[in-house]
Formats: sequence, structure tokens, C-alpha cells
Amino acid sequence: MELFDNIAISSRIRLARNVDGLKFYTKLQSDIDAKYITNSVMKTLEKFDVFNFLSLKELSLNECNALFEKHLISKELIENKDISSVAISEDEKIIVMINEEDHIREQCLEKGFNLYKPYRRLSKIDDEILESLPIAYDKNLGFITASPNNLGTGMRASVMLFLPALDKSGKIENIIQDAKLNGLTVRGIFGEGSKAQGYFYQISNQNSLGLCEDEIIDNVSQFIYNVCSLEDEERKFILENQYDEIKDIVLRSYGIITNCYSLEESEMIDLLSNIKLGQVLGFIDIKNDDKFQKLYHEGMSANLKEIFEFFDKKKENITRAEYISREVKNLSLRR
Repeated sequence: MELFDNIAISSRIRLARNVDGLKFYTKLQSDIDAKYITNSVMKTLEKFDVFNFLSLKELSLNECNALFEKHLISKELIENKDISSVAISEDEKIIVMINEEDHIREQCLEKGFNLYKPYRRLSKIDDEILESLPIAYDKNLGFITASPNNLGTGMRASVMLFLPALDKSGKIENIIQDAKLNGLTVRGIFGEGSKAQGYFYQISNQNSLGLCEDEIIDNVSQFIYNVCSLEDEERKFILENQYDEIKDIVLRSYGIITNCYSLEESEMIDLLSNIKLGQVLGFIDIKNDDKFQKLYHEGMSANLKEIFEFFDKKKENITRAEYISREVKNLSLRR
């Protein structure tokens, strides 16, 4: 078992890059510029593992939203649907978004708590892009980016955390304040602009100017380590002092999700997270963590529509209840 693997869900490195001489996406002078960026990136990525190239213009809005729910693309990329594209590696860990807020946004996502692993993998892609394209760079400001927060390395290092104990105790507010004091930011499950749901929090660096990549990763990692330690201690505390209350919450959630007739998306997230809490506290067995984690996005509206056919919200909630109930029964067991 890796260190804090039931607290740190995933680690992500994202790099923002822009082509020198071209305006940012909001002011691209023509489709020709957008196509030049897209074709150049696609040609560069062909040198690596097999990527699935998708032009968002050719996808339905629901297909785009399904990719967003899976954390494969951003809302900004969907907003630029007419000119944006994405390259997704076979294992869906490396994503290159084209014509988002920046011309190029490279990201790599790995399971667990290890920011250097996605950084090393993504660096190979980034080196090739820097060699193949004239990327905008200033000796004082570093990489030129659409947002001033990304100037410098253009790096955003983030870890997705499952923090039910700190959330329930109210101590998560202290974490949010401490993060700000350390130049970090705390966001929800879908990153910037999103609220926390189901005890999931994403912590990342706020700025990158004046720091090298290793310093950013080390700063974020040290803070994450401390947060994980606090969550671990708080889990032990609630298990010792609130055993009956927490077990009741967990088993009620298990009972509802495995027997409900209709289930809204937000309630699904809360119930799944209570069951996940039950696993880490020893009340419930989950046979396959990866499959269980996928239920979060498989039960969301757009992905559910990709799996099943329904036409209204009422039918969606009934379909979600049937699907999630069946899957939870197959993947978990009360102790």
C-alpha cells in the first residue's frame, strides 16, 4: 500500500504553452491560426505513443460534457468548441488540450500521491513541443501565458484529496487558510471555480513565477503530506470518539444507494463518498477501488446519457439509481 493512498486520489501536472507571434485564443485572427496550432501539435505528438485526436467541433455537446466529467477536458475547451481539439493517450493519463485558455495545455494525471511521476512523463512531451514549435518565452517572465498566475514555468501541480474527516470536523477551513498563506489554492472536484463535493478537494500552487519546476512540486508535496497526516489523525479521532454516529451515516448511505428508486447526481456523489469513508474506516469492503472511483463520473448526467438512452430528468434519476445501485452491490459489501 502506497503512502496515503486512501487520502490522495491522484496527482496532476499541467503545463501552459503559447505559440509566439499569435494572439491568445480569444483574439485569434483567423481559423488558419487555430488550425496551424492544432496541426503542429498533432504532428509533434505522432512521435509518441498512440493518441486519440478529437476535434470538439465534430462532437456533440453531450460527448464534450462527458469528457469534462471524466476530467479529460476543461469547460474552457468546450466554450471554444469551434476551434478546439484534444489529444488523449491510450491510458487517458496524458491529455493535450489545444486552443483552450492557452494555445496548448499539456497535462498528465497519475493515481496516488507522487507529483514527480506525471512530471517526468509529461516532460518528454513538453520537450518535443518546445523543440517543434516557437513557444512564447521571456527571459524575465518565463513562459508567456493567458493568465498572469501561470507566468514563469507555466506549471500547475495539483493533488486530488479525499478529506472526509477534516471536512466533518470543520478543520478543512484551517487547511484552506493555511494553503493561501503558503501560496497554494484549494478547489473542488472540477478545479477552478468549482465547490467541494463528496469530501474531495484539489490543492495546487497558485503562481509559478520566480520558482523552478522542482520547487513548485516540492512546495505542493510538502503541504499535501502535512494535510494527509492531519486527515489520517482526524480519521483515528472520529473512529474512537464518533464510532456509532459515523457507522450509522455510512450504513444508511449504503442502504439508500443500494435500494433507492430515483437518485440525483449530487446525492449520488455524497452517498458514494460516505461509502468510501466506510471503506477507509473498516465498515465496508470495496472489491475494486478503480472501478468504484469511476462510478462518480459514470453516474453523472452526460456520461450516463452515453451509456443509456433517456429523455428527461425524471428518467435520468431513475436510470442512475438502477445503474449505481447495481454497481455498488457488485463492488462493495458491508462488514
